[in-house]
Amino acid sequence: MDSKESQAELGWTSHPANGWEEISGVDEEYKPIRTYQVCNVMEPNQNNWLQTGWIARRDGQRIFIELKFTLRDCNSIPGVTGTCKETFNLYYAESDADLGHSIRESKHTKIDTIAADESFTQGDLGERKMKLNTELREIGHLSKRGFHLGFQDVGACVALVSVRVYYKKCLSTVQNLAVFPDTVAETAFATLVEVKGTCVEHAWVDVDNPPRMHCSAEGEWLVPVGKCLCSPGFEERDGRCRACLPGFYKLSLRLPLCSPCPEHSFTHEEASTFCSCQKNYSRSPSDPLSASCTRMSH
Repeated sequence: MDSKESQAELGWTSHPANGWEEISGVDEEYKPIRTYQVCNVMEPNQNNWLQTGWIARRDGQRIFIELKFTLRDCNSIPGVTGTCKETFNLYYAESDADLGHSIRESKHTKIDTIAADESFTQGDLGERKMKLNTELREIGHLSKRGFHLGFQDVGACVALVSVRVYYKKCLSTVQNLAVFPDTVAETAFATLVEVKGTCVEHAWVDVDNPPRMHCSAEGEWLVPVGKCLCSPGFEERDGRCRACLPGFYKLSLRLPLCSPCPEHSFTHEEASTFCSCQKNYSRSPSDPLSASCTRMSH
């Protein structure tokens, strides 16, 4: 999910009514975006909740939440000592279906208190300087089909500029003549997912060393182990198995490349596994198929 992608209203749930408010704005590149803002810094005991729509988890185990926001420096607002805060709280509520527009605080689990590295002052407003903060948090070991995020304001002057939710995966790739599918990264940092490769067309598994690769928690493939081998009559070219050209042959899996036909032999087909002797030439029954053909004695 990426709130910046939405051109229409986000329509998240805000409670109470005088809390978080959806406002159209522009990002640092002056593209139109939808933001949520709250600035009830004069009155004490604020408890303003904002809940996103339901976010389907799909295959994600370890979910990343990237927040971009601006926050006002309390010292730059006169007469708010004691009531103004410079943090807000991030929560999530797991559920198998959309919880709709009711916010039940008891269903939410706290992820963290979010503070700004840089807060802005009245002066920055005058110069139209946006001091944008980016914070990344993660949640793991989710078991239900999706979740809502919750933002609790306790009296800050804050604008949520964007909320992005994602998980990492290793993207499908071909290595050592084997195809490895998209693989979702595991939750734990130390956990590697072992994935078995499937041989590309016209290739066979090297039984002594089958192809496999590990997907790291960061969504990166580690060094491939094992391989597939091109079938007889095919050789490896640009990560694929290509047929031997006419005039060339390949006898076995273990040979890397096609070879030209031995002396006095030929093949007119692609993907040949042996070459036939020319007229009046032959191999003796004990000769291997890689041997030259010799003239038959009359």
